[in-house]
Amino acid sequence: QVQLVESGGGLVQAGGSLRLSCAASGRTFSMYGMGWFRQTPGKEREFVAAISWSGGSTYYADSVKGRFTISRDNYKNTVYLQMSSLKPEDTAVYLCAAVPSRRWSAGMAGSSYDYWGQGTQVTVSS
Repeated sequence: QVQLVESGGGLVQAGGSLRLSCAASGRTFSMYGMGWFRQTPGKEREFVAAISWSGGSTYYADSVKGRFTISRDNYKNTVYLQMSSLKPEDTAVYLCAAVPSRRWSAGMAGSSYDYWGQGTQVTVSS
């Protein structure tokens, strides 16, 4: 079992930056592949980025490639999403998700993840 808590969201102007954090409970965080997704009202949940258990493999949605960076610190049981050059269309609730590493693969759908946090709101003003 893994419990996930996101933080770091807020209001930022277009072109600005934010760093989201996702803190995981449990001693086996390093055994999980992680993903970031985002959700806006009336739209399907959208994949943003994913990272393997070691951090050696990362994967990004085309819409954020070159602007967002996913990373993790297995000693701190935390995964991060550094967001730069933010655009109003990045406004959403951002959620992190976890799945045992043996089932993780880059770009896998949200439905394949087992554990989810509650999300943190990111609002980008124009």
